[in-house]
Amino acid sequence: MAAHPNRRTVLIAAAALGAAGVLRPATARAALPTVNMELVVLAAQLDPVKTGTVITTGAGPSVTKVEQALVARGLLDASYVDGHFGTVTRTAYGQWQESLGYSGLGANGLPGKASLTALGESRFTVLRPISPGTRTTYQGYPFNTRTVAMLREAFRLAGVTPAVEQGSYSPGADPTSAGTHDGGGAVDLDAEALTAGQRTAVVTALRRVGFAAWLRTPSQGDWPLHIHGIAVNDTDLARAAQTQVGRYYQGRNGLANNLPDDGPQVPKVTWEEYLRA
Repeated sequence: MAAHPNRRTVLIAAAALGAAGVLRPATARAALPTVNMELVVLAAQLDPVKTGTVITTGAGPSVTKVEQALVARGLLDASYVDGHFGTVTRTAYGQWQESLGYSGLGANGLPGKASLTALGESRFTVLRPISPGTRTTYQGYPFNTRTVAMLREAFRLAGVTPAVEQGSYSPGADPTSAGTHDGGGAVDLDAEALTAGQRTAVVTALRRVGFAAWLRTPSQGDWPLHIHGIAVNDTDLARAAQTQVGRYYQGRNGLANNLPDDGPQVPKVTWEEYLRA
């Protein structure tokens, strides 16, 4: 009759089998799928301005999971689950934010870390979370810490620090801005004190670190010569600023006339992509 193995032998054998993936606890759960927040937020800025339902590159699978979660919450019709974060999906997401108690910029339809995490409870986990950071000031103007970090790096690359003419979170401060400065991520810089070469260098540097940026001239509108920038993927963006980001990625100038982009051509990136490069 074979000897009965002692308890220590059984535990060792079980541990070995478990390490090999053969034995699993009965209560083990399969890992939840992931949603890439960077791609979802980018799609929420780009997709609404597109003609048709073209999906932002790489964002489709993550957006689909968000849409399915909105359907499960009764906020989106299942027919809109297509991986395209268009106006209907953005409206539904804004309603989700409102249901959590958010208002104003907190319910702008751009997924924030807290609302996206809450939406994904038991459905998905959030990969590459992003945040605008806390409110602060730079050169005496209101910004968030993400935007300030982007500006400092752009000015380092350009080798010049222009004066700020208008910051973020300034609703109604300048009627000619069409609401782009009502939320976060927006900046206007004085260009009159810069040489032509410096102006190009600053716009180029802003784009390199993740701004949708252009040189604005008096011939384009009722404003002085200045540089206008919107931080891509800032989750505090006002609706008008979201649209400008979308137009920038379409190769347009971000103005009401929607003419071709007249700025320096550099690869379009977000701040987080720049930091990883």
